[in-house]
Amino acid sequence: MASFKKTQIRSLPKIGQKVTADTLYWRKLNFPVTVKEFGPIDYIDVMPIEPYFIAVSSAAKVQIYNPITHQVHRHFTRFKEAAYGASIRSDGKLVVAGCDEGHIKLFDIGSKSLLRIFKGHKGPVHRCKFTADNVHVVSFSDDKSVALWDLPSETEIIKFSEHSDYVRAGCVSSISSDLFLSGSFDHTVKLYDARSPTGSTISVDHGSPVESVLMYPGNSIFVSVGGTELRVWDMLAGGRLLARVSQHHKTITCLHLASDGKRLVTGGLDRHAKIYDVQSYQVVHTLDFPSPVLSLGITPDDFTVVAGMANGLISMQHRQTPAEARALIPKQSLKDQKKSQTTYRFRLNADFRNVNRTFNPATDVEVATKNDNSLVSRYDMFLRKFQYSKALDTVLGKYIRKKKPAITVGVMHELIRRNGLKSALAGRDDSSLSIILTFLARNINDPSHSKIIIQVANTLLDVYENSCLTPQSEKLFLHLQEHVNREVEYMKHLMEIEGMLHILLASTTTQTRRGPVNIGQGPPVKVMLPSAAAAANATMVYNVG
Repeated sequence: MASFKKTQIRSLPKIGQKVTADTLYWRKLNFPVTVKEFGPIDYIDVMPIEPYFIAVSSAAKVQIYNPITHQVHRHFTRFKEAAYGASIRSDGKLVVAGCDEGHIKLFDIGSKSLLRIFKGHKGPVHRCKFTADNVHVVSFSDDKSVALWDLPSETEIIKFSEHSDYVRAGCVSSISSDLFLSGSFDHTVKLYDARSPTGSTISVDHGSPVESVLMYPGNSIFVSVGGTELRVWDMLAGGRLLARVSQHHKTITCLHLASDGKRLVTGGLDRHAKIYDVQSYQVVHTLDFPSPVLSLGITPDDFTVVAGMANGLISMQHRQTPAEARALIPKQSLKDQKKSQTTYRFRLNADFRNVNRTFNPATDVEVATKNDNSLVSRYDMFLRKFQYSKALDTVLGKYIRKKKPAITVGVMHELIRRNGLKSALAGRDDSSLSIILTFLARNINDPSHSKIIIQVANTLLDVYENSCLTPQSEKLFLHLQEHVNREVEYMKHLMEIEGMLHILLASTTTQTRRGPVNIGQGPPVKVMLPSAAAAANATMVYNVG
């Protein structure tokens, strides 16, 4: 007697994210540790040397966090109003911050002392940076000016007032103490040289209010963000536009380099942080956050990623160490894995079990494959006994019909093949009939299941055509009819679009053949859309009576 063949469940491949080296690298970030502040996180700056302390500007204070303990290491509250853009010097000893009063304040991190107050701006100072020589500070203010200050003498060296709106973005060169960059709400980005007091040396138009700017370490390229666009400019070519990228669907607010300058990270109000390859400017990974991102900070070794959000949350994520990765694997799964490698390697074949004869090791023993599974599903057990109603009830359970509808459709297909679908659907009460109708309405629009679902719906109508139905069942039949009508209208619209595309493609081909360059030598382009037969089959569901 032939062995029973299991029901074939048709499963389509899932469309998922392509796994790359960058995906695996950034997925190793642990679950974030969050800290709540009283106001939006205006700016985050990371100390460039170990222990990589993190300066956070929020409300009327600046706090220095320890990235390992997530505790406040130092806090500075000598501000009457909001503090902005706190930046740590490269040696980790000083921190400078702007404020609403228009002053720039310099603090000693070790003693928490206020060392200098630079006065001269007439509007709030949102960004301030130490230059590469560590003895000057550049400030960017809402009074539309950019100023260079001397730390020892506490005096202003030079001021540029070329912008026509608030200056909210700025950065300095990492190799030259004379070059610095400003971005303004007047849509312009300007490059200044302190040795040239006449004005900016380069000026480019970003096209939107500039939220942040960044200069690459080699001083040959700079980047600006504003609106939903990221733009890359060639400094050596006088500000030539190199790339224009739009991957966010809301305003981009911050920029940061990662992976030793090989990756560029942008954060935006759409609650995402996009990681780009600096060679192609393609997105290689995306980080998600619970609130709009206003600022980002990444340690030089990529071990810690810090994000400041509009609701006052600070998110700190650490990279997973090999020991932590091993600790996440349950011990029981390791035992099961070892057990599966050592048990059931050999078994007797079916011919020897079915025939009484002398055992021959050479022919009567076969190797058990790893994927061999002799267990039979419940619906296969009922199908084997020709109990079609019970087989259908088994796959109409809540979990299977919602999470794995392919199994339910597969059993329905098997019942159609066996001519047992009518007997499986007949004689049902109001409760089980409601489950079937709900399942059909939910999945009849799914292209991978629609062919089988339509046959089941037609059979169901044939079975209950002359039956007296309850109001609940009649309502569900009408609900199914609405789904079918909606799908038919959708098919009609697709057919109209198909006709438009045929006209456009035909006219394009004609114009191309008349032109000097013949690019129509390849095979014709076909647009595969649902045919009218599919719509006709869908309408057949309700052509009874």
